[in-house]
Amino acid sequence: MFIKQLYTGCISEAAYYIESNGKAAIIDPIRDIDAYLALAKERNAQIQYIFETHFHADFVSGHLDLAAATGATIVYGPSTVTKYPVHVAKDLEIFKLGNISIQVLHTPGHTLESSCYLLKDEEGNNKAIFTGDTLFVGDVGRPDLAQKGNDITMNDLAGMLYDSLQEKIIPLADEVVVYPAHGAGSSCGKNLGADSYSTIGVQKASNYALQAESKEAFIKAVTDGLNAPPAYFPINASINKDGYTSLDSILAKSLHPLSIPDFKEKIADNAILLDTRHPDQFMLGFVPGSINIGLNGRFAEWAGTLLPFTQPIILITEIGAEKESIVRLSRVGIDKVVGYLSGGFEAWQTAGESIDMIIDVEADELAMDLPFDENLVIIDVRRETEYANEHVKEAINIPLDQLTDPGSMANLDDHHNIYIHCASGYRSVIAASMIKRQGIHNIRNVIGGIEAIKGLPEKFEFEKETAALN
Repeated sequence: MFIKQLYTGCISEAAYYIESNGKAAIIDPIRDIDAYLALAKERNAQIQYIFETHFHADFVSGHLDLAAATGATIVYGPSTVTKYPVHVAKDLEIFKLGNISIQVLHTPGHTLESSCYLLKDEEGNNKAIFTGDTLFVGDVGRPDLAQKGNDITMNDLAGMLYDSLQEKIIPLADEVVVYPAHGAGSSCGKNLGADSYSTIGVQKASNYALQAESKEAFIKAVTDGLNAPPAYFPINASINKDGYTSLDSILAKSLHPLSIPDFKEKIADNAILLDTRHPDQFMLGFVPGSINIGLNGRFAEWAGTLLPFTQPIILITEIGAEKESIVRLSRVGIDKVVGYLSGGFEAWQTAGESIDMIIDVEADELAMDLPFDENLVIIDVRRETEYANEHVKEAINIPLDQLTDPGSMANLDDHHNIYIHCASGYRSVIAASMIKRQGIHNIRNVIGGIEAIKGLPEKFEFEKETAALN
């Protein structure tokens, strides 16, 4: 028996390769499937099953492309309805895989079709459980993603999740390994731990959600303090349920170099300019109107949150990162890329085209300006919960995901001296590029974000209550 976790850091997603006696299964594959095919080829194994724990909301699954490439059967849990062929498993159904077996445990709560897969070894002993978004390390799946068209509430789903955990998960032996679908940073829960796997015993002892003394206490514990889910979640869930165009087809229509005249023509046709370079490079110069979402951070998640799914996109990337940018956009269902600037930003600059820049400032420069500039405005683009925990006195909280609403910037203009920060710098550069795109240019990015600011406690006052721009 062979088990391998394949972790994709930018979306905090864990897929799994399981193999026995030349037969393999993949659990929760992402859309770019090359790693699974390569591993099966390396091990001279045949992929027989693709097990999906649920309709993922935070990424587009690779199940359709992988099934087309291998002939493997796609398996979902009970109550699943799709627009493509799948095997809808019964609760407790067992699938043989070489000399081992995998049992379906229907665990509704995160979603109605959510299921876990219990791996039994050659002797029939429970070895590991692949929990999808039902149970994480340190958390459980959020219960507020009910699909439109039904009357199920968040509390209803939370109650189902409690029953699923009590009846199917907690009774398992302490030594059973827990392999979840996500790790820290994922928006699929609110308190995911740093480890990407655990055991039933450790989770029963340490996971806050498993400490609840009653169903009512559990519902309160898992629903309190939830941030709103990213706006693209229902889009991705629908894509996974209804089907999608193959990634090869997306690459064929998107991986096109554009000359500067062709690039300008696309801009005139209302294409979004997406610059995927590192924020440090972007700050030094960029094509006016570009949005920067760097590949070095949580690229796919922020792209899905901030970019439209129906508008054409043209790319400015580091040379050689064109395909990676397209593939990573496709992970969240953004398939409207119509080309990339040939030669990258350097070609644009060399041609003498106009460029824009964003000014970087150190935290101590902000501290020096703060007492003397009546037009100075500090914009904190962290999440509301981060801001509430501690923020600079009188800083305005406009969470990054709210900048897609033009009204969020209604009270900002160029007479303000705007200083933007996040936690460490990645989100603030995205925010600065979006604000610039709205025609507001008097912007400075605070290097190192709140961490750098907190390093100067003698120069800043901090608050814990929330504030808003009126």
